Amino acid sequence: MQDTFIRAYPKLLQPSVTVAGLWLAHGDEPLLSQWLIDALRPHWHAQNYAIKRIELVSVKSWQEVLSELGSQSLFDDASALIVTGNHKPDKAVIAELERFAIDAQSGAHSHSLLWLTPKQDKRAQSSKWFAPFAQYGHIIDCNLYNEQQRQQLLQIQAQQFGLTLSQEAWQLLISHTEHHLLSAYQTLWRLSYLFAPQLVGDNDNTNSIADSQIPPTANVALDVKDLQAALVSDAQFSVFDLSDAMLAGNSAQVAKIIFQLRATDEPTTLVLWAISKDMRQIMQLMDGQDPQSLGIWRSKQGLYQQACRRHSNVHTAEWPAFLYRCDQAIKGLVQQPAWELLLQAALELSGQRLFESPK
Repeated sequence: MQDTFIRAYPKLLQPSVTVAGLWLAHGDEPLLSQWLIDALRPHWHAQNYAIKRIELVSVKSWQEVLSELGSQSLFDDASALIVTGNHKPDKAVIAELERFAIDAQSGAHSHSLLWLTPKQDKRAQSSKWFAPFAQYGHIIDCNLYNEQQRQQLLQIQAQQFGLTLSQEAWQLLISHTEHHLLSAYQTLWRLSYLFAPQLVGDNDNTNSIADSQIPPTANVALDVKDLQAALVSDAQFSVFDLSDAMLAGNSAQVAKIIFQLRATDEPTTLVLWAISKDMRQIMQLMDGQDPQSLGIWRSKQGLYQQACRRHSNVHTAEWPAFLYRCDQAIKGLVQQPAWELLLQAALELSGQRLFESPK
């Protein structure tokens, strides 16, 4: 049976999972492989498995794997082997793995073998060594192919931490962590200690299946202000103050806030997020969209309408390229300083154009 990680992972968090037999997880995202092990471990512990890791240093290492699976312990009911390395089994080992998988399906034993490999392309998946896992075992594709899958997976982790983020908060999280899965996960972990410490404490014990399930109770709801406050800042001003000044057209205040944010090392990703959010919503309003449908608070709708009147479609058409150049500067892909471009973009939104927009 073949499945993607995003579909298989929630199933493994359920109380009852059959773990005996062959498992193959392939992918180039190490965090997903670790989450897979973390999801299987409570089931192994509950069923009294002896857990062992074996590194394949050569094809001969498969003999050690088969020997370990064939051994019996007086203290454990079965063995769970976590195998790493990319050495493919030979013909004889393939036959043994097939026999092992068939016996597991028939209930002759309850041993479990999880092999973690790099991503396997279609050619590799048509090879003979792949067949026993495809026909008799479980194959999990541990790769993420788009941003939607990344957010879906992070939402599952947020639920486990007892958190629910608004869509705007998700956008800020993804932007702040620069689409990096581990960084986003670590940020969720820190948020859970701030807003849901009781649930975090309950989930620290990974030896319990119940502890690894998605909490059935209502989660703590976080909006974008909660998230921004948690991304610790020593600034006298916040990016929300910057937003208000830009929308109001107060260019002197905009410059003051930008200089203060820079002096206090506010993350440039947060500043760019605030600017790009307001620019995007102004463009959408100027295209005729309703402010309420865009999620703009009633108290700020007047500011957005005021900003729309300051700009023309000719100016706003240049904004996507402007934001892209800011993003490049933050990532070090262009020589112009990021803060210089951020100031220029913020002033542009406030109605004060310093220079011609970069091409």
